[in-house]
Amino acid sequence: MRRVESYLNDQIRKMGCIHLTLIDPDKCTPEQARSIALEGEKLGTSAFMIGGSTCVGGELLDELIKGLKSGSSLPVILFPGSLFGISRYADAVWFMSVLNSSNVYYITGAQAIGARTVRAYNLEAIPLGYIIISPGGTAGFISQAMTIPHDKPEVAAIYSLAAQYMGMRFVYLERGSGVEAPVPPSMVQLVRKVASEVRLVVGGGIKTREQAKELAKAGAEIIVTGNVVEERGIVGLKEIIGGIEEGVNERGA
Repeated sequence: MRRVESYLNDQIRKMGCIHLTLIDPDKCTPEQARSIALEGEKLGTSAFMIGGSTCVGGELLDELIKGLKSGSSLPVILFPGSLFGISRYADAVWFMSVLNSSNVYYITGAQAIGARTVRAYNLEAIPLGYIIISPGGTAGFISQAMTIPHDKPEVAAIYSLAAQYMGMRFVYLERGSGVEAPVPPSMVQLVRKVASEVRLVVGGGIKTREQAKELAKAGAEIIVTGNVVEERGIVGLKEIIGGIEEGVNERGA
């Protein structure tokens, strides 16, 4: 376990549930990234994720990461939607497998092709099982996922347990960017109970303080938001982080 993963674990142990800010390179300039980094660190986000299902790569991605790093000392973790989403300027990469994809390329193929680049760039690879919940949004479409119905928490739980048994240390329940509602808290609660040895990440459709609160209360350990910052700026980010703190405080109440 290397620096960034150790840092995330330390933050989770300290706070119960942490927030990560997701930045889509298609929707952000380096100057905007610097501003988000400055304000996000002040408000209490724990790290920045950068990527998207259709994101640009190359020099544009590099410059965006540099912009983030100029405004904050927090880790920058790649969240690549394709092999183009890898940059030597990040601190780590979610080395993820789309466990419920119908295409083996997104389960092991892209990972095999990208592994040498990750190693050449000396990026810290953090193993993550990526599970896409209906409707799935762009991520579900691009990765050809057999999306798990939102009212079938037991299916998400067995996929998460499989990820744990395969040695993945994080599981990400993804509802899809911009969807109407997040993963149901009841699903989070069951996954947390069944796959108790993995860190549980939840993202997609989290727009309000109350939603963040309920997910943290249900057992999420990392909550990821992106559209909130794009649409509501720092005010929205402040509400989400406040909701996470409330949810942690109400666990077991």
